[in-house]
Amino acid sequence: MSTRRKARRPQSRAGRPRLLSDEVEARLVNASRTGIAVELAAEMAGISRTSFLRWMAQGRAEIEAREAGEEPDAEAEEYAALYEKVRTARAHAASRAMANIRRVADGGFVTKVTTRRFRDSVTGEIVEETVEDRTSPDWRADAWYLERQHREHYGKDAAVAIEITGLGGPAGDDEQPIDLSALAERLDKTLYAVEYPPELEDRSVVDAKVVDP
Repeated sequence: MSTRRKARRPQSRAGRPRLLSDEVEARLVNASRTGIAVELAAEMAGISRTSFLRWMAQGRAEIEAREAGEEPDAEAEEYAALYEKVRTARAHAASRAMANIRRVADGGFVTKVTTRRFRDSVTGEIVEETVEDRTSPDWRADAWYLERQHREHYGKDAAVAIEITGLGGPAGDDEQPIDLSALAERLDKTLYAVEYPPELEDRSVVDAKVVDP
């Protein structure tokens, strides 16, 4: 026996117009396509958050019932259609947002284009030169993605498991708990050594600069 909830009863002849009109549906879908919160999508459509969530719940129940092999419920058709449209719209919004995050992480998109004209000193001809300023890769966008999409491994609330076993071999049975404070101090010293080689400390190198590979 199906446990899905029935759609609300149709309004009586003397009642108010149907709340889920074509205009309200269009507003909900268009708002969802931007990726805004449910409360704001409902507000833009002129309905309550409760009504929106109830319609979505009814639509989801109808879709799941059909997928389970049950006969379609004609009274729930409009809610099933709304649910599918809103779900697709929000998926497009998430995809677009993720593409922008990837662009920021990878860098390289143009932020400024400068064009100048000058006379070549050798040929005397007028030369036009275009220079593009591009963004650098930003690791923070990758960190944001990992923290939210792989929370069990990279989330702020994820448990941290650290194992130091020489060259990566199996840990011994008598391995002692790791002092995280001491480990952090060692890492800090190691990173300092990478950034400032010993040659700079003993003054054997008087000048140096970092060159991108």
